[in-house]
Amino acid sequence: MTANNTILINLIARYNALAFTHNYIMGFSYEGNIYAYSCVGLSCGIKLDRASSKNGGGYSIRFDPSKAEKAELVKAGICELVCSELYFSEAVKNSKYNKGEIFEKLITEKAGQVWEKDNVPFYAGADLTTEGKAYSLKFERATICTENTILRVEGLK
Repeated sequence: MTANNTILINLIARYNALAFTHNYIMGFSYEGNIYAYSCVGLSCGIKLDRASSKNGGGYSIRFDPSKAEKAELVKAGICELVCSELYFSEAVKNSKYNKGEIFEKLITEKAGQVWEKDNVPFYAGADLTTEGKAYSLKFERATICTENTILRVEGLK
Protein backbone atom coordinates (compact mmCIF):
# COMPACT_ATOMS: atom_id res chain seq x y z
CA MET A 1 0.00 0.00 0.00
CA THR A 2 1.40 3.39 -0.96
CA ALA A 3 1.55 6.38 1.36
CA ASN A 4 -1.10 8.12 -0.78
CA ASN A 5 -3.46 5.15 -0.39
CA THR A 6 -2.93 5.24 3.36
CA ILE A 7 -3.69 8.97 3.45
CA LEU A 8 -6.82 8.53 1.30
CA ILE A 9 -8.11 5.65 3.46
CA ASN A 10 -7.50 7.72 6.60
CA LEU A 11 -9.28 10.79 5.20
CA ILE A 12 -12.26 8.74 4.00
CA ALA A 13 -12.60 7.06 7.41
CA ARG A 14 -12.50 10.43 9.18
CA TYR A 15 -14.94 11.92 6.66
CA ASN A 16 -17.31 8.95 7.12
CA ALA A 17 -17.27 9.43 10.90
CA LEU A 18 -18.56 12.99 10.39
CA ALA A 19 -20.85 12.63 7.36
CA PHE A 20 -24.61 13.09 7.70
CA THR A 21 -25.24 10.45 5.02
CA HIS A 22 -23.32 7.66 3.34
CA ASN A 23 -25.70 7.47 0.38
CA TYR A 24 -24.49 9.12 -2.80
CA ILE A 25 -25.74 9.92 -6.26
CA MET A 26 -22.67 10.40 -8.42
CA GLY A 27 -22.70 11.91 -11.90
CA PHE A 28 -20.32 12.02 -14.83
CA SER A 29 -20.13 12.66 -18.55
CA TYR A 30 -19.39 9.77 -20.86
CA GLU A 31 -19.61 9.46 -24.64
CA GLY A 32 -21.88 12.47 -25.09
CA ASN A 33 -24.22 11.82 -22.17
CA ILE A 34 -24.56 12.59 -18.49
CA TYR A 35 -25.05 9.56 -16.26
CA ALA A 36 -25.87 9.11 -12.58
CA TYR A 37 -25.63 6.15 -10.25
CA SER A 38 -26.41 5.71 -6.59
CA CYS A 39 -24.11 3.99 -4.16
CA VAL A 40 -23.50 3.53 -0.47
CA GLY A 41 -20.08 4.72 0.61
CA LEU A 42 -17.25 6.29 -1.33
CA SER A 43 -15.56 3.88 -3.70
CA CYS A 44 -15.42 4.05 -7.50
CA GLY A 45 -13.65 7.11 -8.85
CA ILE A 46 -12.52 8.43 -5.46
CA LYS A 47 -9.02 9.89 -5.55
CA LEU A 48 -6.61 11.70 -3.28
CA ASP A 49 -5.85 15.18 -4.56
CA ARG A 50 -4.35 18.42 -3.36
CA ALA A 51 -6.69 21.07 -1.99
CA SER A 52 -6.33 24.51 -3.49
CA SER A 53 -4.41 27.14 -1.56
CA LYS A 54 -7.67 29.11 -1.18
CA ASN A 55 -8.98 26.08 0.72
CA GLY A 56 -5.93 25.98 2.96
CA GLY A 57 -3.85 23.54 0.95
CA GLY A 58 -3.30 20.01 2.20
CA TYR A 59 -5.14 17.04 0.75
CA SER A 60 -8.64 16.58 -0.57
CA ILE A 61 -10.93 13.68 -1.40
CA ARG A 62 -12.16 14.03 -4.97
CA PHE A 63 -14.66 12.20 -7.17
CA ASP A 64 -12.75 11.91 -10.43
CA PRO A 65 -13.55 8.67 -12.27
CA SER A 66 -11.27 7.66 -15.12
CA LYS A 67 -12.65 6.93 -18.58
CA ALA A 68 -12.21 3.21 -17.87
CA GLU A 69 -14.14 3.50 -14.58
CA LYS A 70 -16.95 5.38 -16.35
CA ALA A 71 -17.11 2.73 -19.07
CA GLU A 72 -17.24 -0.01 -16.44
CA LEU A 73 -20.08 1.71 -14.56
CA VAL A 74 -22.13 2.22 -17.73
CA LYS A 75 -21.44 -1.33 -18.96
CA ALA A 76 -22.49 -2.76 -15.58
CA GLY A 77 -25.93 -1.24 -16.13
CA ILE A 78 -26.02 0.57 -12.79
CA CYS A 79 -26.12 4.06 -14.31
CA GLU A 80 -29.15 6.03 -15.29
CA LEU A 81 -29.07 8.37 -18.28
CA VAL A 82 -29.75 11.89 -17.03
CA CYS A 83 -29.48 13.93 -20.24
CA SER A 84 -27.22 14.60 -23.19
CA GLU A 85 -23.92 16.35 -22.60
CA LEU A 86 -25.10 19.07 -25.01
CA TYR A 87 -28.23 19.74 -22.93
CA PHE A 88 -26.14 19.75 -19.75
CA SER A 89 -23.54 22.15 -21.22
CA GLU A 90 -26.28 24.51 -22.38
CA ALA A 91 -27.91 24.42 -18.93
CA VAL A 92 -24.58 25.35 -17.32
CA LYS A 93 -23.83 28.04 -19.90
CA ASN A 94 -27.26 29.63 -19.51
CA SER A 95 -27.23 29.80 -15.72
CA LYS A 96 -25.19 31.24 -12.91
CA TYR A 97 -24.55 27.76 -11.51
CA ASN A 98 -21.63 25.39 -12.00
CA LYS A 99 -21.75 21.79 -13.25
CA GLY A 100 -22.18 20.32 -9.79
CA GLU A 101 -25.07 22.62 -9.00
CA ILE A 102 -26.78 21.94 -12.34
CA PHE A 103 -26.34 18.20 -11.71
CA GLU A 104 -27.97 18.63 -8.27
CA LYS A 105 -30.81 20.58 -9.88
CA LEU A 106 -31.48 17.93 -12.53
CA ILE A 107 -31.41 15.04 -10.03
CA THR A 108 -33.60 16.91 -7.51
CA GLU A 109 -36.14 17.78 -10.18
CA LYS A 110 -36.08 14.20 -11.46
CA ALA A 111 -37.07 13.18 -7.91
CA GLY A 112 -40.10 15.50 -8.24
CA GLN A 113 -38.76 18.21 -5.95
CA VAL A 114 -37.94 21.87 -6.38
CA TRP A 115 -34.19 22.53 -6.23
CA GLU A 116 -32.80 25.49 -4.32
CA LYS A 117 -29.13 26.35 -3.99
CA ASP A 118 -27.95 25.80 -0.44
CA ASN A 119 -24.71 25.55 1.50
CA VAL A 120 -25.57 22.83 4.00
CA PRO A 121 -22.30 21.28 5.24
CA PHE A 122 -21.73 17.55 4.66
CA TYR A 123 -21.99 16.85 8.40
CA ALA A 124 -25.28 18.75 8.90
CA GLY A 125 -27.54 17.55 6.10
CA ALA A 126 -28.01 16.07 2.66
CA ASP A 127 -28.34 17.50 -0.83
CA LEU A 128 -31.49 15.47 -1.49
CA THR A 129 -33.88 13.43 0.61
CA THR A 130 -36.27 11.24 -1.34
CA GLU A 131 -38.27 8.16 -0.37
CA GLY A 132 -36.95 8.50 3.18
CA LYS A 133 -33.30 8.34 2.12
CA ALA A 134 -30.78 11.19 2.34
CA TYR A 135 -28.23 11.59 -0.45
CA SER A 136 -25.11 13.61 -1.11
CA LEU A 137 -24.92 14.50 -4.82
CA LYS A 138 -21.56 14.83 -6.57
CA PHE A 139 -20.58 15.46 -10.18
CA GLU A 140 -17.20 14.46 -11.64
CA ARG A 141 -14.18 16.46 -10.48
CA ALA A 142 -16.11 17.37 -7.30
CA THR A 143 -14.21 17.80 -4.09
CA ILE A 144 -15.89 15.58 -1.53
CA CYS A 145 -14.02 17.19 1.35
CA THR A 146 -10.69 18.77 2.20
CA GLU A 147 -8.31 17.73 4.94
CA ASN A 148 -8.62 21.19 6.50
CA THR A 149 -12.42 20.94 6.66
CA ILE A 150 -12.16 17.54 8.34
CA LEU A 151 -9.69 18.95 10.87
CA ARG A 152 -11.95 21.94 11.54
CA VAL A 153 -15.07 19.81 12.04
CA GLU A 154 -13.12 17.43 14.28
CA GLY A 155 -12.18 20.47 16.36
CA LEU A 156 -8.47 20.04 15.65
CA LYS A 157 -7.99 23.29 13.72
